[in-house]
Amino acid sequence: MECGSRGLLLDLYQLTMGQAYFQRDIRETAVFELFTRKLPPSRRFLIAAGLPQVVEYLETLHFGAAEIEYLASLGTFQSSFLDYLAGLRFTGALHAMPEGTAFFADEPVLRITAPMIEAQLVESRILNILHFQTVIASKAVRCVLAAAGRKVIDFGMRRAHEGDAALYAARAAYLAGFHATATVEAGRRFGIPLSGTMAHSFVQAHDREEDAFRDFVASYRGEATLLVDTYDTRRATELVGNLARELATRNDPGRIRAIRIDSGDLAEDARAARAILDQHLCHDVRIVLSGGLDEHSVDELVRANVPADAFGVGTSVDASADAPTLDMVYKLQEYEGKPRRKLSPGKATWPGTKQVFRQRDSRGQISGDQIGLAEEALPGQPLLIPMLSAGRRVTALPDLRGSRQYCAREVSELPAWARELGAATTSSTLPVSISAGLQALTAGFDARQP
Repeated sequence: MECGSRGLLLDLYQLTMGQAYFQRDIRETAVFELFTRKLPPSRRFLIAAGLPQVVEYLETLHFGAAEIEYLASLGTFQSSFLDYLAGLRFTGALHAMPEGTAFFADEPVLRITAPMIEAQLVESRILNILHFQTVIASKAVRCVLAAAGRKVIDFGMRRAHEGDAALYAARAAYLAGFHATATVEAGRRFGIPLSGTMAHSFVQAHDREEDAFRDFVASYRGEATLLVDTYDTRRATELVGNLARELATRNDPGRIRAIRIDSGDLAEDARAARAILDQHLCHDVRIVLSGGLDEHSVDELVRANVPADAFGVGTSVDASADAPTLDMVYKLQEYEGKPRRKLSPGKATWPGTKQVFRQRDSRGQISGDQIGLAEEALPGQPLLIPMLSAGRRVTALPDLRGSRQYCAREVSELPAWARELGAATTSSTLPVSISAGLQALTAGFDARQP
């Protein structure tokens, strides 16, 4: 089980509000929607990620005996409410954008329709799941775009914020188009291809760099990648070329797949390494570049026609260094069939149960979105689809590879300017309009306020 059924992964105020709802019999159907108020300046679109973990969380939600015992020890909650929690299961409905969907500010990515207490209790965990994977996928896809068809590998576990973060970062990066991960548990759990090389310590543990290369290749079952920048990158590449030719001459089962350069002037060292390898007739030995890369440095290397076959990217993705958080929120939009709206300055919401309708031009390219009421018959493709009804799954989730293919298709259908890496401006933002029906509902709601 990936997410588990840890009921106490929530904020205290969800429980204190839940008890008040329970005592005052505020238990009618509520509609909450999750959306991002605004995009970071460095993002022109976001990628929805984490839906399978949300579905699993809702399907398995319960409070175990130890959790109820702990809550009782706080002295905050009445026994009748704790008895209610002990029997609680999610009985509501979930609508969501398919994982891998490109989305924009103010667009509902997920909608919960459930009895008020259930809908309120799941707020923090749903945000926790979707926010993190969406942050990582939205960063990772920029690296994929920058690589322009070259492979990108997740090297970020050691900089991730603990183990689970590393696993779900690897998952989100693969969804966004990364080729592989170095995190072994992510390979086992999610079926992501694994890729790894060697550390400088392996070379340093040998008296001679050549012996380190020989020992590593001899012990490696498969095609080895050798790290060549421990001492002198060009000299080490010469050693690799000599060893590769020797192995080929004697038909040795050991094989060198690639070299990795992790420091220095990556562009110049890669060019020199390619020339050295070609001189040794090692045309099929590839070059992997790593070392503090992000989408901008990858883009520079690609635009400079540096002979790199793959890029290892770690910290900048797993920590999403330039945009580590999103202004993602989960807000009440309807209760007892009546629209609800927050009017706080700078944080006002659109009321009612909504849908996002996506328009495409004659070439199939995404041309704009419209946010409207769920019951409106508007042109375009409805993006929020039913996932759960009465707490049970009604739509099968694709596997991770299927979602990855869908994500690639979504990104390819964005306008070319939306896929650029520069900071977004008004002219480089996909138009998201508000339907006439939603505007009318909002105006009517506001007119009734004192």
